[in-house]
Amino acid sequence: MEAPGVDATRVAVIGGGPGGLMVAERLAAVGVAVTVYEQMPSVGRKFLLAGRGGLNLTHSESPDRLLTRYGSASPTLAGSIAGFDADALRAWCADLGEPTFVGSSGRVFPESFRATPLLRAWLARLGELGVQVRVRHRWTGWQGFGVNQPESDLAHDRSSVRLGRGGTQLLTFEGPDGAPTTVEADAVVLALGGASWPRVGSDGRWVETLRGEGVSVSDLRAANSGFAVEWSATFVERFSGMPVKNVRLSCGEAWSRGEAVVTDTGLEGGGIYALGPSIRGRLDFDGYAELLIDLQPDRTVEQVATRLAKRRPKDSVSSVLSRTGGVSGVGIGLMREATQNRLPSSTDALAGLIKQVPIRLTGAEPIGRAISTAGGVAFEEIDERFMLVRRPGVFVVGEMLDWEAPTGGYLLQATFSTAVAAATGVREWLGC
Repeated sequence: MEAPGVDATRVAVIGGGPGGLMVAERLAAVGVAVTVYEQMPSVGRKFLLAGRGGLNLTHSESPDRLLTRYGSASPTLAGSIAGFDADALRAWCADLGEPTFVGSSGRVFPESFRATPLLRAWLARLGELGVQVRVRHRWTGWQGFGVNQPESDLAHDRSSVRLGRGGTQLLTFEGPDGAPTTVEADAVVLALGGASWPRVGSDGRWVETLRGEGVSVSDLRAANSGFAVEWSATFVERFSGMPVKNVRLSCGEAWSRGEAVVTDTGLEGGGIYALGPSIRGRLDFDGYAELLIDLQPDRTVEQVATRLAKRRPKDSVSSVLSRTGGVSGVGIGLMREATQNRLPSSTDALAGLIKQVPIRLTGAEPIGRAISTAGGVAFEEIDERFMLVRRPGVFVVGEMLDWEAPTGGYLLQATFSTAVAAATGVREWLGC
């Protein structure tokens, strides 16, 4: 029963990103009353941001290969992705009137290549299903342990509290005018994202709220982000913004093939993002990480040396590198940075440097500039339904959980998959 002065809903979904909206759709489609609470003035802001350069929804590679992109994924995460895979996601898009296509790299995009038409169609469907949306509502935590919780239970340690079916949650929000608002719900889904791109709502403020409830949450860290390099002013002036294409990048035993982009403060790009966990590990252990860049990954060091040996007597080192070595201007710049502008003169040493340009990384770029975040709620804190074991009736989805993946559609895929799995868990919890 609704308490005096308290708004009520069957299920409160906190967070209006793709994870929260997918949970809302799945539940509303079977007649469950759902209200979505979003702290920003509108929902789907990070979803729109993700589609700014083309909305990469998922990847077309085989299910087994796709799962490897999540590292040592927990069985719970892997099960959710298997239960709602790339084919299911593509079918969902098509059902919204936004068919998809596979790009040359295997990435999957809407045919419109944009997020706006898909989000518009999605919000229209949610409206038809009766989903209520409350914007400018910032979640601040819980009030007590639920209106149906016996008073004597409140004296128990929080980690031992278990609500039975029929118990409710009392949630507190800061409303549009800054005034506190209380909401009563039979079940709660937390879909608040990580801490990247805080200007669109993912600010990570939920971490301390959950830790205050005894939930184990790993620190949120920048993932799919750039790393800092102490470039010379000359290098930045000449090469900032330029890509280093078709290279092999390695850090320790980990390696990737792709490109890196020079920034004013370091390096970023898909090839760098793929090495993020390894680079962060070296930074944590040593305080720095050595990145090796192979500028000629399709040739052996002997083949590179043979080409360089064709130099003419009057050729400068830069001329040899570009004309016979096939090294780009930015590649030569990296070689000069790595050697303090003292390039080796011998053919063999020059060939060795082309194959392994050492770049010292000194730290990660700020989390607010990252594409995604690592860290979050430990999988040991949730059951197979994505429900918090310390907070029965509360479910967690998407980037709030402690997993990470590279760019390429894997981030959105896991967000959608965990949302679908959690929606099933909510239905089981409510018995509907």
